[in-house]
Amino acid sequence: MTRSYHSPRRAQDAADTRRDILGAAVELFSANGYARVTVADIAKRAGVAPQTVYSSVGSKSEILHKIIGESISRSDAASTTAAIRRSDDLATALTLLAKGTRLGNEGGQQVVEVLYAAIPAHEDGAALWEQSTTAYRQALRDVAEHLHDKGFLDMDVEKATDVLWFCFGFGAWRTLVKECGWSWDEAEEWLARQAVTIFAR
Repeated sequence: MTRSYHSPRRAQDAADTRRDILGAAVELFSANGYARVTVADIAKRAGVAPQTVYSSVGSKSEILHKIIGESISRSDAASTTAAIRRSDDLATALTLLAKGTRLGNEGGQQVVEVLYAAIPAHEDGAALWEQSTTAYRQALRDVAEHLHDKGFLDMDVEKATDVLWFCFGFGAWRTLVKECGWSWDEAEEWLARQAVTIFAR
């Protein structure tokens, strides 16, 4: 009877290799665009063999999905929605939402840019977009439900979720900060103010 052997050192090495591969991929996708980067390029940047990339993380498409997934997990939307659910007025709730979505978008800015550049060239851009936005929109729906429960909505929850996405989704932050050159502080303050105006009508 054989006993499986677990090596903490080997597991740590594997985790470090995976981290290096994903980090190399983000840098290359960001600098060169998803379509132009190959697995061989990622392997070279990470200092490993191409086969190691495949065995550790997968294909180029799988690498991108993992990058998006890890960025989503780092966004910590749960703590923002929890804080909002403790709020009792509209302005506080939307100010907290502006702060939380700002931190998520600011921290994941590089990955968001990779996402926008990759969608036209990706094998299944629709699936990639759905992966990237489903949890985000669900968090906004949770906020819309809170606003509904507090009596702040003059529209249904689904429409309110769409309005919150318009105010605080990827596009809003990207337009103001990347395309218009606003600071994150300016964008946060302005988006919060506009959202309060919309929902206070």
